[in-house]
Amino acid sequence: MAKPLTINEKFPTTDGISPDAYSLAVISPAYASPTGELNAILQYVYHSLNFDSQGMKDIAETLESIAIAEMIHLKLLGKTISALGASPVYCQNPPTAFNFYSTKYVAYSRNLINMIEDDIMGEKHAICQYSKMLQRLKNEQVIAIVSRILDDEKLHLETLKEILSKIKS
Repeated sequence: MAKPLTINEKFPTTDGISPDAYSLAVISPAYASPTGELNAILQYVYHSLNFDSQGMKDIAETLESIAIAEMIHLKLLGKTISALGASPVYCQNPPTAFNFYSTKYVAYSRNLINMIEDDIMGEKHAICQYSKMLQRLKNEQVIAIVSRILDDEKLHLETLKEILSKIKS
């Protein structure tokens, strides 16, 4: 079984985080929006299955490892959303129970190169999204959580660039 592709650093805890509507609004889109962690998980699993079916098991396992890391991010964001005072509903802006997540946002490319390009685009968007969050956040505990997730996203981007280079050559 694949292991999560993460940097070698512990994740911050949510212990001591109190309800904070501002921080909640800032981080919520990273959870279950069209560009959030839930979408990334499903897309990486889909792409991993396709690479596996083409006999590219090493790439399939790397994509699965990224998906597992994104699962850790989703769980941490869900715990953070709960600590900030909302139920971690799979929607764009918890606690509002509308704008629910839909799998229509997964990039269902069939071409292997396009899949990795879609994943690279997703990681670039995540890096930009988390960087903008850091500029807006004031809560130091939430900043630590977002910063830690951002470090993993940068690792994923570099890994995907290497994969793209490998499959293009």
